[in-house]
Amino acid sequence: MSQPKLLISQNKLNLIIKRFALQLIELHGDFSNTAIIGLQPRGIQLSKRLVEAITELQPETNLKYGELDHTFFRDDIGRGEIFMPKKSNINFSTENLNIILVDDVLYTGRSVRASIDALMSFGRPKQVELMVLVDRRFQRELPISPNYTGVVVDSRSTGEHVKVDWSLDHPQVWLLSSKE
Repeated sequence: MSQPKLLISQNKLNLIIKRFALQLIELHGDFSNTAIIGLQPRGIQLSKRLVEAITELQPETNLKYGELDHTFFRDDIGRGEIFMPKKSNINFSTENLNIILVDDVLYTGRSVRASIDALMSFGRPKQVELMVLVDRRFQRELPISPNYTGVVVDSRSTGEHVKVDWSLDHPQVWLLSSKE
């Protein structure tokens, strides 16, 4: 059994979020035609912290923010496992907006594909970008790639998983073996 590997410390996480915020401000300016949407359930923590960082750096920003659940758009729904949907909270049309989807870990790409399908029920975006804290690039099943990445994990083993711990005291990200 291998030891857990710390991928992102609390300090590094804070730097990544600030970097993400600065990149988005540089590329999207005042966000008048851009919205940030956190993916349920685990992208919400990152997206909320991102919005806080952007607002701190650019207080005059009128940022559109939403939360999206993709449960009913999954390709494995009805295959035996029971999924508990979360609430989507998008109180604006995504029509012609630049959308930044935010999630914690990009693994197979199936959740992102389902999220894009779910997003279309709120309007047709001008552009969709993907921001992830951890990209497990060698585990992709669909041709999906992030526009913004915190760290890349070259784990080739399906016996490993990424654990994002958002505890208020010390948020951290770990690479664990299946036995842990």
